[in-house]
Amino acid sequence: MTYYSKEQKIANFDPNGVGNTNGNLFGLPFEYDDSEVIIIPVPWEVTVSYKAGTAYGPQAVLDASPQLDLFDFDVPNAWQYGVYMLPISQKWLDKNTELRSRTEAYIEFLESGGNLAENNAMQVLIKEVNNVCSELKNYVKRQAKTALQDGKLVGILGGDHSSPLGLMEALAEHEGKFGILQIDAHADLRDAYEGFTYSHASIMFNALKIKQVEKLVSVGVRDMCAAEVALEQESNGRIVAFYDQQIKETVNITRQQSFAQFCHNVVAQLPQKVYISFDIDGLDPKLCSNTGTPVAGGFEISEAFYLLKTVVESGRKIIGFDLCEVAPANDNEWDANVGARILYKLSILAAYSQQNLLISNNISVITNNKTY
Repeated sequence: MTYYSKEQKIANFDPNGVGNTNGNLFGLPFEYDDSEVIIIPVPWEVTVSYKAGTAYGPQAVLDASPQLDLFDFDVPNAWQYGVYMLPISQKWLDKNTELRSRTEAYIEFLESGGNLAENNAMQVLIKEVNNVCSELKNYVKRQAKTALQDGKLVGILGGDHSSPLGLMEALAEHEGKFGILQIDAHADLRDAYEGFTYSHASIMFNALKIKQVEKLVSVGVRDMCAAEVALEQESNGRIVAFYDQQIKETVNITRQQSFAQFCHNVVAQLPQKVYISFDIDGLDPKLCSNTGTPVAGGFEISEAFYLLKTVVESGRKIIGFDLCEVAPANDNEWDANVGARILYKLSILAAYSQQNLLISNNISVITNNKTY
């Protein structure tokens, strides 16, 4: 087998050509060793409380990704960083399929008024699911720690929003203190929602158990319970929420502030090290109609990207990220197409925020129509 260096791969790759269906994310020519960004796919949706499908998000995004054009106005040659997705685990996909059929029956039991305290079989199921979800978290954490030790920037491609907890724990050990920027329709601050310790609706509740997470800034939330709002209000500033209704009223309706000023206000709440948690349902549902729990309202994709760009322009360092809740449809690739574009933008802006990568790869950058 002929070995090609990263420089040779870059020289031989045509970013203007037809999308390469070589099995790699975005059709890029890189492997693990010569990629700066490593994506860990997590095919998991055992605890989803509404529509299923997100377990197949990683495969759908991978399949849709080669048709993206690779030029980006913010980081024109960013494909040269290298983005590589690890193989999707058939073991965890099979385990998901086996457990999901049982948790669907359990959720129907709860929704029909069932009493968990009076049903031994359901209690056994909950314990089993919580144990397996803990094992999955630890599996993700091990993969993330390996990549971080190899000097990689790591992202998660879910799966439901419970998927990235293992990465968050790995980053806490590797990076120390950091903040989370959450783009989401939901607060995800439920304590063991429906009895599931690692519910997709509990990801931020669980993230806040990590002592190194010094700030959670959630943006676009528009579907939450009173207990979640109370938790935010009683957090002494550790949780800061920019609710969708408030955004729409101050930016879109009354024009009290520009969207750019809103983004600067959000970013001002974040510490120097930032983790991005992007639930696709933070967008307008027209962009993600098949996601598990779509909610009216939300961002346009250009608005979400501008917010991410504002984080980078502030000089903050993105230490990791996730994209979750992408669910494919049987009849089209729309959600996967949108998901692939978000994943690419997250990857390249996160890599650019790590200035040593910019220097090492000599990549030119356009910001505010100026070339640097």
